[in-house]
Amino acid sequence: MYAIIADGGRQYRVEEGQEVELDYREAPPGEQLTFDRVLAVSAEDGLKLGQPNVAGATVTAEVVGPAMGDKVYIQKYNRRKNFRRRTGHRQIYTKVLIKQIAVG
Repeated sequence: MYAIIADGGRQYRVEEGQEVELDYREAPPGEQLTFDRVLAVSAEDGLKLGQPNVAGATVTAEVVGPAMGDKVYIQKYNRRKNFRRRTGHRQIYTKVLIKQIAVG
């Protein structure tokens, strides 16, 4: 059983027991999150598609904690001008554990 949820302008395909990295939010570890923007649910009786959301479907998740993404390097260079810059960035995510997919 899986579901497709929308959160933060992105869509995620999630299953029960899966850990997902979402956009960072101020949430302590152990807090329960409920996603009600469920776009599709695949269950034993087939695939249910929403228009745009599946009525009564929710996905419950538990916050595991913050996580750091991969380091992304940005390099700037102008030839013949003695100009070189190298900077980096690491995005912060919130890691959640999908607990339950409920279809109402």
